[in-house]
Amino acid sequence: MTHMKYLNSLIIGVVALIALGSTTIAAPIPESERLPVDLRRTTLVVRDIDRSLPLYRDALGLKVIYDQVIGGTTRLVLLRANDDFIGVLGLMQRLNLTEPPPPPVFRKAQPGGLILVFNLQDLDARFERIKATPHVTIAETPRRIDYPGAGGSTIPVIFSAVWDADGNFIEMNKILGTPAGAGR
Repeated sequence: MTHMKYLNSLIIGVVALIALGSTTIAAPIPESERLPVDLRRTTLVVRDIDRSLPLYRDALGLKVIYDQVIGGTTRLVLLRANDDFIGVLGLMQRLNLTEPPPPPVFRKAQPGGLILVFNLQDLDARFERIKATPHVTIAETPRRIDYPGAGGSTIPVIFSAVWDADGNFIEMNKILGTPAGAGR
């Protein structure tokens, strides 16, 4: 494995570990530890919502909870997994662009980019649907990765990744062990 490939895998793994550890278990934080802040939604600005929905709605199974044109210039679709207050995914399309947007770039995460991480309990079965989804580019087929855990333990994860129609890097994982932060 080349140095850059190793570095890219390490960066992706660390980001995934942080994201997985903080979102996989839906156990509520004790009231005494709650912050006066919630991360409500991540919104992706996309070229064409109708090209994006087959991945997020149909293959991943997220539920559309909002689909409106705002001010005649913007379409916004909100999708949820298991909560409609936190962890919502927004897809926003500008309808009044005067020239076409540049084509998507399919590359590993770079500074200023993002990585969406989904935990899928049924990753094995669902990945075939994801792979067959139009406008999706496979980055990594499912494979096991053992992330370092607290006290010398490991966190086994089935890791996979794709780029969506707009070049956003999407990880789809299945945690096989206890996620980071579960013991808080």
